[in-house]
Amino acid sequence: MNAPTPRRSWLFTPGNHPRRVEKVFQSGADVAILDLEDAVAAEEKTAARASVVEALRRPRGCAGFVRVNGWDTAWCYGDLQAVVGPWLDGLVLPKSECAQSVRTFDWLLTQLERERELPAGALELVPLVETARGVVALEQICAASPRVRRVAFGGGDYTLDLRLQWTAEEGELAYARARLVHCSRVAGLEAPIDTVELQIRDSERFRRAAARARQMGFQGKLCIHPDQVPLANAAFAPTAAELAQARAVVEAFERAEAAGIASIQVDGLFVDAPVAAQARRLLALGAAAPERA
Repeated sequence: MNAPTPRRSWLFTPGNHPRRVEKVFQSGADVAILDLEDAVAAEEKTAARASVVEALRRPRGCAGFVRVNGWDTAWCYGDLQAVVGPWLDGLVLPKSECAQSVRTFDWLLTQLERERELPAGALELVPLVETARGVVALEQICAASPRVRRVAFGGGDYTLDLRLQWTAEEGELAYARARLVHCSRVAGLEAPIDTVELQIRDSERFRRAAARARQMGFQGKLCIHPDQVPLANAAFAPTAAELAQARAVVEAFERAEAAGIASIQVDGLFVDAPVAAQARRLLALGAAAPERA
């Protein structure tokens, strides 16, 4: 069972800070997100576009995405006109609340790809779901465009929208997280990306949040500080112990199948076809990122 390329750490950096933009590509993140939205003041948004494109055009070791301003703002169309080119891997769409906004982005990108002689559908769209309206509309958002390969969760605006207290235990985020995982699966998307952790000096809180998200079916986490990147990479990669157990499960189950047996025990664990399939998936994930397994 082949696993997609792991995208466990998505690091935001303000698009108008050249030094930070330079560092984001050296952070070890799987994806760098150059931000034109919340991290950039209104008076600097237009000028930041050129800095973002300049950074993306340089050699880099990870995927490069841009979070543009929302589709209903004065900057969105200008953002797209400025940043779309062969240097770009995809766009993060903030405050995604309906399928129509995703389809609008899709149409605009199709025109820009044609105009700039890019392969059709080359650019990915990642809807960032950050409100109650977005969570309710998730099934339609996930199915709105073939450019959408995964969706992401924004806990800051979500808790603001619903007047929730964002606690260390994060029980208040469970419903939204479950919706992202379920709707992604129904639409045939990759596993979603979890929200940022605002407490940037609390590594243990980040680890707990990332472990919780992985248990719930997420593939990675948004990050807002370079120190969070290795924590995310480790949290969403299988450990050596997990890989060893998965290997033992797969090998034992294959021997059992060859003997006509469909269920066995491995070190006290009941193993049937779904359990074996889960173990194969884990091994595929470990093979996709062996240096962090």
